[in-house]
Amino acid sequence: IVNYEKQLDKSYKWYADLGIHSVKTGYAGGLPNGHNHHGQYNVRHYRKVVKTAAKYHTTLDVHEPIKDTGIRRTYPNMMTREGARGMEWNAWSEGNPPEHHVLLPFTRLLSGPMDYTPGIFDILYERAKKSPYRKKWNMKDSKDCRINSTLAKQIANWVILYSPLQMAADMIENYEGHPAFQFFRDFDADCDWSEALAGEPGEYVVIVRRAGDKYFLGAATNEDAREVTVKLDFLETDKTYRAVIYADGKEADWITNPTAYEIIEKQVTAEDILSVDMARGGGQAITFMPL
Repeated sequence: IVNYEKQLDKSYKWYADLGIHSVKTGYAGGLPNGHNHHGQYNVRHYRKVVKTAAKYHTTLDVHEPIKDTGIRRTYPNMMTREGARGMEWNAWSEGNPPEHHVLLPFTRLLSGPMDYTPGIFDILYERAKKSPYRKKWNMKDSKDCRINSTLAKQIANWVILYSPLQMAADMIENYEGHPAFQFFRDFDADCDWSEALAGEPGEYVVIVRRAGDKYFLGAATNEDAREVTVKLDFLETDKTYRAVIYADGKEADWITNPTAYEIIEKQVTAEDILSVDMARGGGQAITFMPL
């Protein structure tokens, strides 16, 4: 951090001169002189970085940050941040349990956007574990690591875990030719309106967001399979929508069959009611596009 601050103004000016106005930073590891990530030392540092970035019209996505405090109201260039156990935690530990994703909307996300980096398709790291470069690190041998959700829930988390910037964080090879990647192409993270439709902390959650004339719904559950009935009265009443549903497959289960999914299309209106079926540790994502 000391080295970073010495170059701070020069670095952000250099980026701005190159036409680069978005920066992702990270602070993994220890801090100088025994300081911790949430102490006054880092509070002052983060504020200095945010102000410097604002000076050069640059937005920030910060990992290993201090907790969100509402600073975005003064400095809206503080676009999003991590600030809780995100996706990377699954790389070297027991991972985040299924209940984690349905607890965050009631806790961490109340303070502001979170760059969780959801959307992993190689749930069991089948491709990653074949790499000769993957080794034991931190707490756990890599052969024991995995994502504790279904594939459909990974897609749903793009809607549920709000961030105005979403990152397709998996290896490109795991997305190439995958039909479910179409959701990411259709999705717009810069939403104009959001509403929580149903949920209980640590149990399940259903959230819908609108961006322009499209709506996106995300639903997720904990370790229990669940069926939730959702009224579509949030849609505009004078329009018919093409709903593309990314759902858990009939035999999906976050432990035994996490990658089973299906894509269903239907036409719906604001008068319709959908039954959202979720497997254990699963979820469902829906794109509504006006016809």
